[in-house]
Amino acid sequence: MTVSAAGSGLVERAANGDPRAVARLVSLVENGAPGLRELTAELVAHAGSASVVGITGAPGVGKSTVTSALVGAYRAQDLRVGVLAVDPSSPFTGGALLGDRVRMQDHATDRGVFIRSMATRGHLGGLAWATPQAVRVLDAAGCDVVLVETVGVGQSEVEVAALADTTLVLLAPGLGDGVQAAKAGILEVGDVFVVNKADRDGADQVVRDLRSTVRLAERAPGDWRQPIVSTVASRGEGTDELVEAIAAHRSWAVGSGEAERRRVRRARDEIEAIAVTDLRRRFAGLHGDERLDDLARDVLAGELDPYAAAEKIVAAVS
Repeated sequence: MTVSAAGSGLVERAANGDPRAVARLVSLVENGAPGLRELTAELVAHAGSASVVGITGAPGVGKSTVTSALVGAYRAQDLRVGVLAVDPSSPFTGGALLGDRVRMQDHATDRGVFIRSMATRGHLGGLAWATPQAVRVLDAAGCDVVLVETVGVGQSEVEVAALADTTLVLLAPGLGDGVQAAKAGILEVGDVFVVNKADRDGADQVVRDLRSTVRLAERAPGDWRQPIVSTVASRGEGTDELVEAIAAHRSWAVGSGEAERRRVRRARDEIEAIAVTDLRRRFAGLHGDERLDDLARDVLAGELDPYAAAEKIVAAVS
């Protein structure tokens, strides 16, 4: 079904809190439905006020449990919450488990919470390609906070930092210490560090490692210093402190201008992604696979270099 066939009042219904309309809108952007451009123009007029919190970390640190605890804390403040939980797609079947909804059943019947699982569909970086558009849908639907939980695949998780206003990096004892996490590069994207499962042996050492890492980081005067929050999310311990740390970062980001810089960068990245996708679509429409194979053979035969081949592709779609 095209966007126009879905009805022109879909965005308005979503903005009034209709969960079916929200679900339909997310499906439309996820599937790249015809007419998505007109739909996005309508969504932009309603969006722009939600706080976007990214939640990342290695598998097993308790991202879904922390996400669920944050949902409960924000709902206690009477805030509307959206959750986008991204699961990896199978490289063989293309399917995904999409199990995060199962782990958030406590909020399944709350009309102030919208939970959506999304498959990466082969997209790297810990997020699905449609995640930025889905965030806009939840923003336009009146969510005060949008929580984006990444797939948890390690070093490629950095993409969430470009999407979120505040990024939480989760670690847990027994899953690699803070120094190992620093080697993976994941600590560089964090605005708040969370040591979950803090009741387990080794949690204090993870906190110490993180503190050493934070102290060693170079900062200019007035730069943000990442706080370290210990939680036992399964029991709700530390959740209030985590909410306070997120609020403190948001206040700093707004006051320092970082919030505006991040949102400009987010819009820039989305524009670039749309432009590149459109170019690929145009090239595919010009018998792209066959032409690309021919160019590849020319490169292998030494008749073209890769840059010259790429220039031919650009010339074909320009």
